[in-house]
Amino acid sequence: MPDVSATEAARNFADLLDAVEHRGERFTIVRRGRAVAHLEPMTAGAGRDVKALRREHVPDAKWRSDLEELRALLEREARG
Repeated sequence: MPDVSATEAARNFADLLDAVEHRGERFTIVRRGRAVAHLEPMTAGAGRDVKALRREHVPDAKWRSDLEELRALLEREARG
């Protein structure tokens, strides 16, 4: 995936979109030497596929508390 500076992306946005839409190209947008975004084709999917996935994968009731515990650990580590 080639890197494109944020300035270049802004100046040539229509050309980048054409490359993504018509040729399936992918780009990494870079600002001040850091990758900040990816520009890539959308994957095709139907709403019925998403609904089927949600039926197959029932949400875990404990997931929210696990996530909150992990966040608390990360905050403590960042402060320390």
